[in-house]
Amino acid sequence: MKMIEAIVAPERLGDVKEALSRVEVFRLTVSDVTGLERGDGAAGVPFVRPTLEAIRSACGGEEGGGGRVYVQTLRDVIRVRTGERGPEAI
Repeated sequence: MKMIEAIVAPERLGDVKEALSRVEVFRLTVSDVTGLERGDGAAGVPFVRPTLEAIRSACGGEEGGGGRVYVQTLRDVIRVRTGERGPEAI
């Protein structure tokens, strides 16, 4: 199970949403963020690579200036309302 966190320039958000929709990624949380830190991404689940490429492409690819993407492994997820755990809770 993977969680992908992407910090993108506000003016690229619409493009990122469209790109994610094209690769059938529909769940996301959007919030304002200040400051950026360096981080490494790691793939390993089938949806990770197309998700990362969609975000990168929408943010300008090699033109740069689009933001950072962090991929983290989740040990567990719990849906508070139902008590579901693991992938079903996402």
